[in-house]
Amino acid sequence: MGRNNTRILMQFAALAIVLTAAIMVKEATSIPICNIETNDLGKCGPAFTGNNPPPPGPDCCAVVKAANLQCLCPYKPFLSRFGIDPTKVRPLLANCGVNTPPSCF
Repeated sequence: MGRNNTRILMQFAALAIVLTAAIMVKEATSIPICNIETNDLGKCGPAFTGNNPPPPGPDCCAVVKAANLQCLCPYKPFLSRFGIDPTKVRPLLANCGVNTPPSCF
């Protein structure tokens, strides 16, 4: 059990380092995480933040459909640290036509 917690912690640390580096560099090249380019996350920003988010646009849905959603499951507890409201992810997926999201979302 301890190994699993260590693995998740290491995955989170790696993700945090990558995202922090991408944010700190103004003209950073995009970094892929789970088939999502970090520069493309902004296309979905309005759809997973706020009290009454608007529906996602076609650019956001293209990002969502290309993502490896199962790969993102270990990071779900940390999404809010990156401005993503985890409760908004499932509705966003449904609005983009992802009919079988992983059980973690």
